[in-house]
Amino acid sequence: MQDDVLRLSLLAMLIGVMVGGAVILFREAIALIQSVAFGSGSPRLWFHAAQLPWWHRLLTPTLGGLLVGVWIHAMMPDRRPPTVADAIEASALKAGRMSFRAGLWGGVASALSIGCGASVGREGPAVHIGATVGSWLAQIFNLPRRSTQTLLGCGAAAAVAASFNAPIAGALFANEVVIGHYALKSFAPVVVSSVIGTIVSRAWFGDFPAFEVSVLPIRSAWEIPAFLGLGVLAGLTAILLMRGIRLAELGAARLPGPPWLRPAAAGALVGSIAVVLPQVLGIGYGVTEQALMGVMPLALLAAVCIAKIIATAISLGFGFAGGVFSPSLVIGAMLGGAYGTLLAELPIATSESGAYTIIGMGAVAAAVLGAPISTSLIVFEMTANYPLTIAVMLAVVVSTAVGRSLHRQSFFTWQLEQRGLDLLGGFQAALLRSIRVHEVVSPRCEVVSPDLGLSDLRIIVPQSLYGEVFVVGDNGELLGSITFADLSLAAFDRSLDGLVVAGDLVRRDRPVIASDESLETALRTIRSARRVLLAVVDDRESRRFAGVVHERDAMNAYTQALLEARRDERS
Repeated sequence: MQDDVLRLSLLAMLIGVMVGGAVILFREAIALIQSVAFGSGSPRLWFHAAQLPWWHRLLTPTLGGLLVGVWIHAMMPDRRPPTVADAIEASALKAGRMSFRAGLWGGVASALSIGCGASVGREGPAVHIGATVGSWLAQIFNLPRRSTQTLLGCGAAAAVAASFNAPIAGALFANEVVIGHYALKSFAPVVVSSVIGTIVSRAWFGDFPAFEVSVLPIRSAWEIPAFLGLGVLAGLTAILLMRGIRLAELGAARLPGPPWLRPAAAGALVGSIAVVLPQVLGIGYGVTEQALMGVMPLALLAAVCIAKIIATAISLGFGFAGGVFSPSLVIGAMLGGAYGTLLAELPIATSESGAYTIIGMGAVAAAVLGAPISTSLIVFEMTANYPLTIAVMLAVVVSTAVGRSLHRQSFFTWQLEQRGLDLLGGFQAALLRSIRVHEVVSPRCEVVSPDLGLSDLRIIVPQSLYGEVFVVGDNGELLGSITFADLSLAAFDRSLDGLVVAGDLVRRDRPVIASDESLETALRTIRSARRVLLAVVDDRESRRFAGVVHERDAMNAYTQALLEARRDERS
C-alpha cells in the first residue's frame, strides 16, 4: 500500500502543476473575454458595467448566450454544459473515467458564459477541468479503478485550491464531495495535489485572500441565537435558489425553438435585470466585497439578493455553462449583510454587518453544495477571518440541516437525480454502481453458430459449463441462447436430425446486459429474470457478444471491492 500511495502522490504532484496551470489559463480566458465584452477584465465587473449604456448591458449577455448555445450544441458530446456533478458521477459510477474532450470544450463554454456576464460561477467549471485532467492522466497510465478515482479527486482538489488560494479546503472538498471518503490511500495524494495547485496559483496571482477585509470578531456570546437564525434563513434561501433553477429548467424546456437558443433567451433576461441592477452580472465578487465592507444600504442588499437568485436560476436553468458556488456566496453575502444591518438597529451590541456577511456566505453555500466542512474552510481561507469560526460553523450546521430536511439533496445530488442517478442509497449501493460489467465478464462459455445441427446440440448443451449455449451470428452478434429445456421433445426425436438447427431453437427473449452497465443493474436483472447467468454484449445496438456474467462472479467482485474499500478506510 505504501508503494501505491507514493506512486499516486508523485502523479498528484504532476496533476497539481497541470491543474494549477489550467486554472490560470481559465481565469485569464475569462478576463480576456470579459474585457472584449465589457471593456474590463476585472472581477469587479458590475462597477465597469454600470458605466456602460443600458443597451450594452442588455445585448452583451444575449449575444454571449447565443455563442454559448451554438458552442455547446456543436462541441459538447452530450450537448449540455459541464458540471461538478459530472465529476461526482464519474467517481461514483464510471470508475473515475471522464471525457477529456468534454472537459476541454466545457471549459471554453464556461469561459464564454462568465465573460459575457452570465450569473454563474467559475469554480464549478474549474473543478470539472481539474477532475478531467486527473482522470485523463490516470487513463494514460492505465491505472485501476480506485487509483483513477483518487487522481480524479486530486484534480478536483487542485482546482479548488488554485481557484480560492485555499489548499486545506481544496483537499477536504475533494474528499467530502467528489471521492466521498477520507481513506489515507486517497487523502495523501489529494493533499499533495491541493498544495501544489495552490503554489502554482500563488506564483501567478500572488498570496492574497480572495477578499481583503479587516478581522471581524464576534462581539458577544448573546449573538449565538442570531447566528442560528441566520442559518435557518440561509437554508431556506438555498432551497429557494435550487428550486428556482429547477423551475427555470422546466420553463426553458417549454420554449419554442431549438435548445441552443435557450442561453440567448437567458442572456436577454439577465441583461434586462442588469439594466437596473448591474450587480447581477458575472461572478459577483465585486459586490460581495462591498457587502463585506458594510457600505451597501439595506434596500440594495435585499434587491441584489433577490435579483441574483433570479438571474442565477435563469442562467443555469436555461443552459449557460458555469457553477453555482460563486452565486451562492454572493447571495449569502447579501442575505447576511441585510440580516446584520437589521440587527444593528436593535438596542443591543452586535457584530459588524460584515461579520454577518461572511456567516451568510458560508451558510448559503454549504446548504447548496451539501459540503459543510469544506465550505466553511473555503470561506475562512477566502476572507482570512478565523475569529468567526464558531459563528460560521453554527450557521452552516443549521442551514445544512434545514436544507436536508426540506429539500433532502444538495445541488449536485439533485442534478444527478435529474439524470436518473441516485447516490443516496448508501455506500454499498454506490459501490455496486461503480463496478462495470466488463470488469467481471467471463469468456468461459459455449458459443455455437445458428447452423449447428440438432444432433450436435444434443451432445453440446448438456456438457456445456452452465447448461446453456449461446448462438452467435457470423458478424459476432448475439442471437440468443439454448438450454436443454429449450430442446424440448426434439432432444429425444432423432427423426428431426438434419432438419432442425440451432437457429430454429434459439430463445431470443432472454435478458442481456451491456458491458458498460453497472454491477447493480446486472444483479437486478439476474434476480428479476430468476436466472444465475446473463449474456454480455458490447452494446445493446450491435449486440456483439462479449461473454457471460454469473451471479457468483458478480457477488465475488462486489465482495472484493467492499473489502478493498474497507481496508482503505481503516488505513
